[in-house]
Amino acid sequence: MSKIIKKPLCLASVLVAIALLTTILPQPAAAQEQDDPPARVARLGFMEGSVSFQPAGEADWVQAVPNRPMTTGDRLWADQNSRAEISLGSAVIRLAPNTGFSFLNLDDRTVQIQLTSGAVGISVRRLGPDDDFEVDTPNLAFTVFRPGRYRVEASEDGSYTVVSVRDGEGESTGNGQTYALRGGQRATFSGAESLYAEVVDLGPPDDFDNWAYMRDRRYERAARFVSPEVVGYEDLEDYGQWRNVFGYGQVWFPTQVAFGWAPYREGHWAWISPWGWTWVDDAPWGYAPFHYGRWAVVEGRWGWIPGPLEVAPVYAPALVVFIGAGGVGFGGNVGWFPLGPREVYVPSYAVSRAYVERVNVSNTVVNTMTITNVYNVTVVNRTTTITNITYVNRNVAGAVTAVPQRAFISAQPVAKAAVTVNPREMAAMPVSTRAAVVPARESVLGARASTAGRVAAPPPAVASRAVVAKATPPPPPVPFAKQQQALAAHPGQPLEKHEVQSLRPVNAPVAQPMVKQAPPGKPAMPTVGRTVGQPANPPANTGGFGQPANAPPSTPPANAGKPSQPANPPAAPPANTGRFGQPANAPPANPPATAVKPSQPANPPPATPPANTAKPTQPVNPPPASSGRAPAQPKQTEPAPAPKTQAPPPSQQPPTPPPAATQLAPQQHQQAKPQTPEEKKREEKQKQEEKPNPPQ
Repeated sequence: MSKIIKKPLCLASVLVAIALLTTILPQPAAAQEQDDPPARVARLGFMEGSVSFQPAGEADWVQAVPNRPMTTGDRLWADQNSRAEISLGSAVIRLAPNTGFSFLNLDDRTVQIQLTSGAVGISVRRLGPDDDFEVDTPNLAFTVFRPGRYRVEASEDGSYTVVSVRDGEGESTGNGQTYALRGGQRATFSGAESLYAEVVDLGPPDDFDNWAYMRDRRYERAARFVSPEVVGYEDLEDYGQWRNVFGYGQVWFPTQVAFGWAPYREGHWAWISPWGWTWVDDAPWGYAPFHYGRWAVVEGRWGWIPGPLEVAPVYAPALVVFIGAGGVGFGGNVGWFPLGPREVYVPSYAVSRAYVERVNVSNTVVNTMTITNVYNVTVVNRTTTITNITYVNRNVAGAVTAVPQRAFISAQPVAKAAVTVNPREMAAMPVSTRAAVVPARESVLGARASTAGRVAAPPPAVASRAVVAKATPPPPPVPFAKQQQALAAHPGQPLEKHEVQSLRPVNAPVAQPMVKQAPPGKPAMPTVGRTVGQPANPPANTGGFGQPANAPPSTPPANAGKPSQPANPPAAPPANTGRFGQPANAPPANPPATAVKPSQPANPPPATPPANTAKPTQPVNPPPASSGRAPAQPKQTEPAPAPKTQAPPPSQQPPTPPPAATQLAPQQHQQAKPQTPEEKKREEKQKQEEKPNPPQ
């Protein structure tokens, strides 16, 4: 009897074991996919003036270089008379002068920006239902709800934020309150302990808006043969031409390259975590063709073949193959050549099988079976040497580029440091998926490492200023110095997530970026007005966003280059076409002198501001008046509580006013105008002087 019972028990044990295996085995693959790097990386593109860059986790500021890939933790500072543009594929972010910017988080679903001072203009072209787009300032977090054009300004002292919605919809959150904003509105949020809001109608576009619109037009005309999610595609039309090539489809040929030019030669190598060795090209168009697609020679010319239009692109640090057994180079040199069509890219960083498939099928037409075979040979077998694949570009004359290892590590310009390559010697050498070279500090700082400590940087108060965040950002990156020893153990391969985590203190609390978590907010009603008339005391910072295109002073005012001021505004605004990115009522090429501009009175002040002008850091709040419109309610999954009415202006409220609204000018023409403490003192002093002296 006992023998009969044992068989069912054994069968039951086997079934239980199988069930456990089916539930346990998929988990490592899922966990590995979670550790994959993001498919989206930002590009630092157009720059003007003095723009400084601080790599994630580092303390040094260096001169920024175009085409530098940007990710979580990277920071930028646009100094006075400077501006910059960052593209994300689905959105573009533009920095005004004196602006402190960083990515608190950037991945496939999240864009979380830290704005400590200055202003950013944001054009969001696409926003998925699961995407989060957030701008965090010292006193609020602004969440974008749908595509549109937005501008967020943070005062120099961090006391207030101005949010302008040209078109779109969003919500500001701070100190337990939320304020909904829609297209055509401009809101000023002041206060630290309590958030006070004043919403007015958005005025006509200014120089910064017009410049942003002109830049946006480049995206409209460029997305013909490449996915609009490919970062950097907007530059291709200006620097090359498309041609239909048999067997490849649409191929882009650069038209402004020197004789003998080859891909991955005019630029430098940098170490960017978590991808490792990353190519940074020098050409103004040199981003998309070096991080997406493949290169091939067609009739003696190098042409770039983009990935399929219908597949979401996946960023790669450099689509190349390295020369030398195990990736250690040859004769003290490091060499490489570009991958061709239908050839498999094998990342040097730890990734899942699904990632290897995505990064290949999104960038070239290739059979998934071929990808699997290469993955098994290299990743599964833990080898970097490839011996059974014939690469088409390896035998192309001039395709292989090589530099000394020291030049490679120190981010030196490749074209200047390149060494002569013997074709026969190269043909006999094995190829590798990575360059097994240990990075150094210069590798992280990039081509301008020598400028560390000698460039413009944000003031200490701005650099250390915390912001209010609605979403919880990831922990700050681990500095390179703490990773260096571990990186030397496996040269050329970035640390995996668990290895990076092991470098953090064991018993210390989890470090967070400089953020203050916003408590859950309740809908509140702002003070609503509309832009009418002319402020009694025009602000002094008219050289900022509010300066009209036809009124630049011949001699810059003393406060030129303050936050929100573009360096070289366009001479005339664009025509009114009504397309995306352009306001419905764009100003004419030469607006009349009396036209009212946002943040500026109809008659701009002289280059030297009068004594009673407001400080550049003072918000320009048009006088409140009833507009008859209420802002849109924020998205809610539960019935919203009754809106909390904001405290009325000081002229209408009890003797104890809110902290941010205590200093308002006396009403003039039924208009309330905020004053700085200095202006109030001057006004009181002037009143005392104007009083008649008592008779003797």
